[in-house]
Amino acid sequence: MAKSVLAATLAWWVAHDLLKATSPAFAPFSAVLTMSITIYRSVWQTLRYIAAVVLGVAVQSAIGFTAGPDLFAFIVVAVIALALGQWSALGEQRNQIATAAFFAFSTYAAASTNSDRALQLGQIILLVLIGCGIGLIVNLCIAPPLRYRSAEQGLQILAAEMESLLDDMADGLCSGDVDAERAEQWRAAGERVQSAVGQAREGLTAAENSLPFNPRRLLPAHRGYLAFGRYRQALDAMERAVYQLASLTRSLGRWRETEDTYNYAPVLEAYADFALRLRDIAHVIAELDSDILTEQAGEMCELATVAQDHLQKVLNAARENELPLANASRPYGVLVVEATRLMEEFQNTCDVLKDTAGD
Repeated sequence: MAKSVLAATLAWWVAHDLLKATSPAFAPFSAVLTMSITIYRSVWQTLRYIAAVVLGVAVQSAIGFTAGPDLFAFIVVAVIALALGQWSALGEQRNQIATAAFFAFSTYAAASTNSDRALQLGQIILLVLIGCGIGLIVNLCIAPPLRYRSAEQGLQILAAEMESLLDDMADGLCSGDVDAERAEQWRAAGERVQSAVGQAREGLTAAENSLPFNPRRLLPAHRGYLAFGRYRQALDAMERAVYQLASLTRSLGRWRETEDTYNYAPVLEAYADFALRLRDIAHVIAELDSDILTEQAGEMCELATVAQDHLQKVLNAARENELPLANASRPYGVLVVEATRLMEEFQNTCDVLKDTAGD
């Protein structure tokens, strides 16, 4: 906010005090509009905004100098500008086409001669360029945002959601409490975990986009934190794990719906112990820290080995208790398959972080 205030003030001073512009507000408005969470995004938003303003002014110029500043001309300008505003290439700045066209029409109508009108319309574009330039310079030179921690934070939030769900599942399975209400709670929690994947992706994208054009990435203090390949690979594996976890919650819901009695307590208990081991891995990921990633990756791999042992206990319990795994109308086979796939993705996550910890 402080940077936006500074950029707006400088832009107003240049437009109002130095240039004596008729409509100086265009400059600070443009300066604030270019401020963004990353330099990369600021550049793209600036280019799109300038293109939108130029299009809006061009539409007004073409219609205004042809038909004059009357009501019919305004209708034509509005129709064309709003139609161009549907152009998706300009992203969120496409609405600025109509805004610029309307302001340009107002400025055009207030001028008395064609030369004065042309001067005023050109001045609008000049003020926009000045405001955008000042906004970019301020954003670039004063603490340019370098959001490399966003990649970590996205994984942490996702892992924390998975940890909470696995912990509750383990508690319910261990006690045999898989009633309809709890199964529905697990399904709802599974949906929250899936939404956390999108947040993690956004955090990773923000981290990657904070690097281009950012001079702070060249400082020695930051160089060790700017490789995001490990986070992308880990997030891909965790996303697949989330899919398997959501499928697992649905299968447990089916278990509750299709069974009147629970004759497979040893299997449920083994499943609960397995879920607890996965929860322990998720707990470490929820506290992910690049500074101690080597130690954390080693700990996760050790926990994954323990989880593999508990998965084997699930498989043994299923075999010893003669679960109808081949019966497609019963959910047991699916539960065993989901447990195996879930373990694979947790193992992949651990392996990725371990293999890239020193990068």
